Amino acid sequence: MALASMTGFARADAGDARYGWNWEVKSVNGRGLDLRIRLAPGFDQLEPVVRKVAQDRIRRGHVSVQLGLVTHARGARLRIDPEVADGLGEVLTELQRRFPKAKVPRLDGLLRVPGLLQMVEQEESEAVRAAREHAMTESLIAAFDRLVIARAQEGAALTRLLTEHVDAIEGLVTEAAGLAATQPATIRARLEEQLRSLLQDRAGAAEDRIVQEAAMLAAKADIREELDRLVAHVAQARELMAADEPVGRQLDFLAQEFNREANTLCSKSSDTALTRIGLALKTRIDQLREQIQNVE
Repeated sequence: MALASMTGFARADAGDARYGWNWEVKSVNGRGLDLRIRLAPGFDQLEPVVRKVAQDRIRRGHVSVQLGLVTHARGARLRIDPEVADGLGEVLTELQRRFPKAKVPRLDGLLRVPGLLQMVEQEESEAVRAAREHAMTESLIAAFDRLVIARAQEGAALTRLLTEHVDAIEGLVTEAAGLAATQPATIRARLEEQLRSLLQDRAGAAEDRIVQEAAMLAAKADIREELDRLVAHVAQARELMAADEPVGRQLDFLAQEFNREANTLCSKSSDTALTRIGLALKTRIDQLREQIQNVE
């Protein structure tokens, strides 16, 4: 399973003799799976279906699901309202009695009487409604499957970017390890020089105080542990990107660890070239973490 993005959009259209409908699903990045569902009136019973379809396919992201509905004219029929028709008949009879020479009203004129014609929804069997819900579920599944494909395509682009950043980080770590300032001989020479200065200027300082200062200088001078951890983090990042499950949260945590080691390297550095590498590392790690925010 390749990395998947949390960003995507998909749509599926379908219909039957009475309704036409469409499902639109879109997702953006989020800490967990957050579903926002908007269904057409009268179809609230589909919400549990929507939640199950989503949870079966997506682990993380803010996901919006919307059902649009169009009612076909053949899904209803016209009928005459008997009460209005009876009342209209009584009025016409009275008008003819009072105005015997008046022309008889035309049918098209009578049909304009408010309330005479009514739109009546046709009764449906349980089997017809069940078939419609099944068809709606199938088109919902199609929409989510397309969303998964869209997120996978976006994930492929993310993988290329993440790989580029990890490769750059690895190159910077290798460059830092090759600097003379990181080698034991250079560290020892610098430490001896600092100790000589400390002993000359100790002005009565206690021996154990000098030992403590020497230990602190040694710890500050040696960045090999940070470099070793950065190498391990690079290997772990590659392993996670090849995993068969969503790893966005793990990658986000790993990016924090990358940043911690880069900060320590910069704080320990007393070499201009090494400081430059440390700052370049921090820039790359920030870019890496920004892209990781979209990984499922």
